[in-house]
Amino acid sequence: MGRSRENVDLPDETVRNHLLSSALKLFNLKGYASTTVREIVAEAGVTKPVLYYYFGSKEGIYLELFEGPLREFEELLEDFSSEGGGASDRLTALCEATSHLYRNNLEKAKLLNAVYYGPPQGTPFINFEAYHNKLLDAIGKLVDEGIRAGEFRELDVQDVTLAIVGVFHIAMDMMLCQTPGVTIRQNTLSNVLNIIFQGTLKKE
Repeated sequence: MGRSRENVDLPDETVRNHLLSSALKLFNLKGYASTTVREIVAEAGVTKPVLYYYFGSKEGIYLELFEGPLREFEELLEDFSSEGGGASDRLTALCEATSHLYRNNLEKAKLLNAVYYGPPQGTPFINFEAYHNKLLDAIGKLVDEGIRAGEFRELDVQDVTLAIVGVFHIAMDMMLCQTPGVTIRQNTLSNVLNIIFQGTLKKE
């Protein structure tokens, strides 16, 4: 069905966002493949033409769920690649900003992990691995800058990058799993990164 305005009672932005949140809830609850357009619109309390007008299809609403966060992520990487300051401070700030973005989109992160690590669900292709590689590249460049500037010792860039990314992913997994009795405090990530940097900083 096309996205014509004819016979469509155009909803306001609140209803549009409600459609997105309803689809996200059902995708996480039932899986993408098992969720139907009929169920999404019933959950949102609207009709099929409303969904078709805004998103065109179930595939369209799925892609829309990730469009905003992935765009923010790319903008975040671009901002930190052009900032000045010490490498360790910029690395900490980059990881904290990315962590904040992740926390603000936790339900979408759950869906991303289910799609990426779970069985095929017939979802439209999004190259999530490419975005992960962009993060690795951004961190690696900052580590390399720190070594070249004499802030870090002469260490293997890939080894230091993997140490930083490993800590970052553990923090993200703890947020995702919401382990009982275990919480990520606001300064936990920066504190653990600081421990890593104590081993990489060049001694005077």
